[in-house]
Amino acid sequence: MPQQQQQQQQQHLITDPHLESPDDFYEALIETHQGLAAEESHALNARLVLLLANHIGSLPVLREALAAARESRSS
Repeated sequence: MPQQQQQQQQQHLITDPHLESPDDFYEALIETHQGLAAEESHALNARLVLLLANHIGSLPVLREALAAARESRSS
């Protein structure tokens, strides 16, 4: 199935556990930030968000993610 058709079918944010190895990803994320100053760490996070947003590619899904992230800060 072409990539564009797959993106059109996936129009909702996946919030159920979906990551193959969440602990391994968390460890890699923490390692990536090691030795960085706070400003550098924030810049890395911004670049990572933009890279992943580009990978997702669907503005409706990204808007859901933004809303979910904002809501989860009060939980």
